[in-house]
Amino acid sequence: MPPNLCLILLLCISTSTTRATAIGLNWGTAASHPLPPPRVVELLKNNNIARVKLFDADPLVLQALSGSKIAVTVGIPNSMLRSLNSSKKAAESWVHDNVTRYVSSSGRASGVRIEYVAVGDEPFLQSYGDQFQPFVIGAATNIQTALIRANLASEVKVMVPCSSDTIQSESNLPSKGHFRSDLNKTMSHLLTFLNKHHSPFFVNISPFLSLHQNKNISLDFSIFKETAHPHSDSHRTYKNSFDLIYDTVVTALSTVGYQEMDIVVGQIGWPTDGAANATSSIAETFMKGLIRHLQSKSGTPLRPRVPPTETYIFSLLDEDQRSIAAGNFERHWGLFTFDGQAKYHVDLGQGSRNLVNAQNVNYLPSRWCVVNNNRDLSNATASASEACSVADCTALSLGSSCFNISWPANISYAFNSYYQQHNQQAASCDFGGLGLITTVDPSMEKCRFSIQLHTSHSSSLHPLHLLHQMLLAAATILVCFSQF
Repeated sequence: MPPNLCLILLLCISTSTTRATAIGLNWGTAASHPLPPPRVVELLKNNNIARVKLFDADPLVLQALSGSKIAVTVGIPNSMLRSLNSSKKAAESWVHDNVTRYVSSSGRASGVRIEYVAVGDEPFLQSYGDQFQPFVIGAATNIQTALIRANLASEVKVMVPCSSDTIQSESNLPSKGHFRSDLNKTMSHLLTFLNKHHSPFFVNISPFLSLHQNKNISLDFSIFKETAHPHSDSHRTYKNSFDLIYDTVVTALSTVGYQEMDIVVGQIGWPTDGAANATSSIAETFMKGLIRHLQSKSGTPLRPRVPPTETYIFSLLDEDQRSIAAGNFERHWGLFTFDGQAKYHVDLGQGSRNLVNAQNVNYLPSRWCVVNNNRDLSNATASASEACSVADCTALSLGSSCFNISWPANISYAFNSYYQQHNQQAASCDFGGLGLITTVDPSMEKCRFSIQLHTSHSSSLHPLHLLHQMLLAAATILVCFSQF
């Protein structure tokens, strides 16, 4: 998946064995109007979440987590890997500013319980080429050295989150799993490093993407349906996509001599919008099947009765600024909507079947921007396309929740998305006189016309990233409006 500021949450599930199974949640913050950190920490506590993982080290987030007793993983963005690889001093400075400054100790009950440093965010993603790969091992080594010098190495471990395409199998069978050939040397160094410092191998798994990329994988097989047709690999039988992908990772590790290394599933989830088979109903079925499978402690054919050390679900909240290079579904992975409201209920092992919604959420006023039906709408499609080049219109794309709303309601959706992203400024609902501000909610059926959050921390895209997003949005725009 593309880079992304992200938090991962971890819930511990009690087991009868000496090895605990843990289930976590990724919490991404690529949102134009993110929930304020104190509200998020409150959401974590209300859902009995014991651990979080950040994909950066935002001071506001760390301050909010201070004294919460929530175990934390801080992250290093890919953009910093080059400098941390080349300079031990830069690594020492990063550790001081982002770990030592906040870390809890016996005399600092108000500190942050930092347990891991994540070096990069899927830096081996194939689409990146050599952009980050050459710097990962050096950066990890220098961060480890800095932790040793800060007397924190016994408390804080270093790990590298690996993308699913780090491992390949030409036959799509676990027994043929191996690391990508261009990563052989790098993976050898990484696994040696992880083994030396007793850190697990973090890898992301995506049954949803496998479903879309592999014609031999069925929906039932992907979402743990008992009626799914099993897949065979020699004398082993696979009943779900998760086990199939996981054992491909096990084989890759075993082939290079690390058959006993602990594996952590860094990301796994199911989106609820933006693509075919991306619905809340299917996501709920997948999530309940995954949790049931993990809690059974049955393991996989290659690792029976040995489930992943930890499994992190992707993700906590929807994010309207995630890159849609992989698809419009990228902005709809959340168990909760952008404002912290549960899309469905699932027992993550915290002792309750119902997820607790975010409380005391501060919204902008109850106002929406819609098309003015009393105006000449011959140019409305062009205005909507312009709005969608900046705002999030992924719910309008083929197969999504708002795809079936008719013209000009889809124009109104585009106008409102733009209006909300710009904090309901009157000028952002002009569109050459085609826009109209209303206090009547235009939402219909399953298509929600959102009101954005009132926050002083609303973000904007970097100009180059914005241009990239505008180009990607063009495909969505054509699908949304070309028929009218």
